[in-house]
Amino acid sequence: QVQMVESGGGLVQAGGSLRLSCAASGRTFNRYAMGWFRQVPLKEREFVAWISWNGDITYYADSVKGRFTISRDNAKNMVYLQLNSLKPEDTAVYHCAAQTMSGTYYTATKYDYWGQGTQVTVSS
Repeated sequence: QVQMVESGGGLVQAGGSLRLSCAASGRTFNRYAMGWFRQVPLKEREFVAWISWNGDITYYADSVKGRFTISRDNAKNMVYLQLNSLKPEDTAVYHCAAQTMSGTYYTATKYDYWGQGTQVTVSS
């Protein structure tokens, strides 16, 4: 089992930056691919970014490509999401999630463990 706690969200102006952190627990964390998803009220959870178990491969949603960067530090059981050039449309609750088995990286139902989320609000 894995537990994750997100932090680092906040209120920023458009064009600003935030760094989100996900602190994970569990012996096998370093064997799991990890993803970031975001969700706004009344909308389905949206894929943002994915990183392989060793950090060698990443994928991003088209809407954030070139602006967001996912990374991980397995020695510290941490996953990060650097958000740059933020836009109001990036406003959402951001969740980290663990994928314990191979599956489609952009599908929320293919992830097994989820953090509680951290709020990101971008003003215009």
